[in-house]
Parts: sequence; C-alpha cells; structure tokens
Amino acid sequence: MNVATERSTHSSMRPQRALRIGIVSQFYAPEPGPAQLPANLAEGLAARGHSVRVVTGFPNYPTGTVMPGYRLTRRMDEVRHGVDVRRVYLHPDHGSALGRITNYGSFALSAIGNGLGHLRHADVIWVNASPITLAWPIWALKAHRVPVVSHILDLWPESLYASGFASMADHRAASRLLEGWTSSIYRASDHVAYIAPGVRDLLLSRGVPEAKLHHIPMWADEATFHPGGVSVRTDLGISPDAVVLLYAGALGEAQGLEALVDACALVDDPRFVCVIAGSGSSESALRSRAAGMNQVRFIGRVSQDAMTDLLASADASFVSLRDTPLGRVSIPSKTQAALASGTPVVVAATGDVRELVDARGLGWTADPGSPQDIARAIGLLLSTSTAERASMGEHARSVYESDFSLERAIGRLETLLRSAATQTPQIGAPS
Repeated sequence: MNVATERSTHSSMRPQRALRIGIVSQFYAPEPGPAQLPANLAEGLAARGHSVRVVTGFPNYPTGTVMPGYRLTRRMDEVRHGVDVRRVYLHPDHGSALGRITNYGSFALSAIGNGLGHLRHADVIWVNASPITLAWPIWALKAHRVPVVSHILDLWPESLYASGFASMADHRAASRLLEGWTSSIYRASDHVAYIAPGVRDLLLSRGVPEAKLHHIPMWADEATFHPGGVSVRTDLGISPDAVVLLYAGALGEAQGLEALVDACALVDDPRFVCVIAGSGSSESALRSRAAGMNQVRFIGRVSQDAMTDLLASADASFVSLRDTPLGRVSIPSKTQAALASGTPVVVAATGDVRELVDARGLGWTADPGSPQDIARAIGLLLSTSTAERASMGEHARSVYESDFSLERAIGRLETLLRSAATQTPQIGAPS
C-alpha cells in the first residue's frame, strides 16, 4: 500500500490547514447504491473542516428518469448536507448501449462547460474516474495544472466490455483506442487510487508508475448498511427458523446468477430459502428458470431505505461474478455492504473477492458458474448453527471496521489529497 500516511507521520503532528477540495462524479446522492459513496466521502471531508465542492449530474440512476425535486437545466446549485453541489445537464438514459454512451458523454461535456468553474479555487480534485468519458474533465483540469486524484471504482475498458459492448474487445483498433484513452487518465492524474488488490498489477502493466498507485478500498453507505435492522421475514412469508441466503443487486449477465438458481434446485433442505432482490436484463430469464422452485423468492427492486432490514433478515449474503478478467480484480460493493451489516457471505467468484473471504474467514466460497460447487457452499452455510452464524457476522463487521470503513477511507484519502495539493504547482481551475 502506497498511501502517503506513512510519509507524513511527523508532519501530521502539527495542525494542518483545511483544504479546498473539489469532487467530480457523474453519480451522486440521492441516487441509490454505489452513487451514495461519493456523497459519503464529500460529507465526511466536510465534517473534518475542509471546504468541499461537487460537480455531478442531475439524479437519474438507475431508471433514466430525473428524480422528483429536480428539473433538467444547464446547471443548478444546491447545498446538500453541508456540501456545495453543482448539478449539470446530462441526457438521462440507461436503457440501451447508445443511451448510456449519450448519458456518459453529455455529462462529461457539461462538466467542462458548466461545472469546472464551480471548482475554480480548489487546491485538489478527487475524480470518480468512471465512466471513461470523465477523461475529458480530467484533461481540462490538467491543462490548468490543478492536482487530480483519480479513484478507479470501475476498471475501463473492461467494464465497458461487460456492459453490452463485448464485441469491441475483439475489434483491435477499438480496443487499442479505449486502452489508450484510459491510459491518458492515469497520465493526467497526480495519484491513482484503486479499490481491489489485483488492479495494481494490471495498472503497472499499463505503464502507470508505482509511485502514483495507492490501494484505498471502497466503503459502504453506513447510513444504510449497519447491524441492528429489524427482520422482515414475516412480511416475506419466511419462517423464523429458515436459513436465508440473500442476493440483492443487479440481475445481469456479469453476475452469472443462473448458476445460483440451478444450485438452489440441488439443495435438499426444507429450511433453505434464497431471496433474490433486484432487477436487470436477466430477471425474466432467471424467474423462468426458477419456476416451481419454492425455495427461491424474487421480491423485485428494493429501495435503499429497506436494505437495512432486508439484510437483517438474511443469514448470509450472496456475491457472484463470472470468471472474467474484470471479475478477477473486482470486489463488488455488495461485499462491503454485507460486511458492514454484520452478515457473512457466500461468494461464487475467482480472484480478489474470493481471496478476501477465504483469507479473513468471512464466509464460504465456490467456483462461479458451477451449480454443484455453489450448492456445496450453501450446504456448509446450512451446517452452521445460529450461534456460529452470529459469531461470523460479528467477525465480518469487525473486518469491515478495520479494513473498509468510511472513517478509515476518508483518513487515507485526506492524506493523499493533501499530498497532491502540496506537491503540484497550481494555476487554478478554469473559470
């Protein structure tokens, strides 16, 4: 780990001035799920006395409809939980590949034209460097010599290939263009933070200097994901004695959930119930696959506010990724959500997330795409007592607090942002 904390032990003993921090993130609260995480960071930095300004889009994820209370305009300023937020125009569409491209591109261009002036006095900028079009604002900031810390929350172009553009990976010219594009983000950034250990070697192989790289794992939205929720088993018609495996998230190709459904068919234990919450491109096929299986319950998309109690109803949370190059260097955000909630996990994946669970004793692991092996892992869950599962949940929460908590991440990022601000001569952000 190369976070500047260790380098600044002595200087941190002296009072340090508050920073003027800019944040650029297409996704931001009140959008749900991972979009909450940049807001957690902004509010946490503001609580430490820093002046924080955000440039983001109008909230429209995941439906593609602008949320109530907002109206699309060229730009709009608001103060949200002590943070100055500027929202800029984007095309709200997540329903197709073309729609997503337009959505990403329109925000990036609007951020340059209508957003960066909001950050004109910033000492340093944190950029949620996904999607790839965030390269454009980064280039503009670089031209004005404003220090930039890029946090790689989704690895591109791999994320693009996994979300409806798989054919581009086989097109040599397009692949080279995309790889060069992402490399330009790393070159233009003063520091590059990454969230999963395996990403480090991949970034090194793409020419990113080791001195730029810093492992800073993602946190959970702790207002939602924490112990102490109230079980909703009665509302779901599930017995208090059942052993519940919960999957909550996108129902898409990348998750490979057909293997989970097939695994459930192999589990011969009347106590077992698998609850699947969410929606996505594979939902209809998964529902058809599970037809007639009483042990599998689909409950549709669940609001962010309901997730605390839903996780309190589960004995374990299911995390799944197909065995792909991207999957091997990913730790899905639902992992931190489960750990923060004090819930052990059943993981069907290879690479970083599986190694984490095995090394820290956070649950049970299985081969992705193998119903038989997933059923074996579910059998291990079923073989534990209520007390053993409770103890594992307490351990999961302890690991979250030591390795993934928001407070720990803010401390690491605060040090990194200060390092970037003091090492880079500045002209100032565009007006």
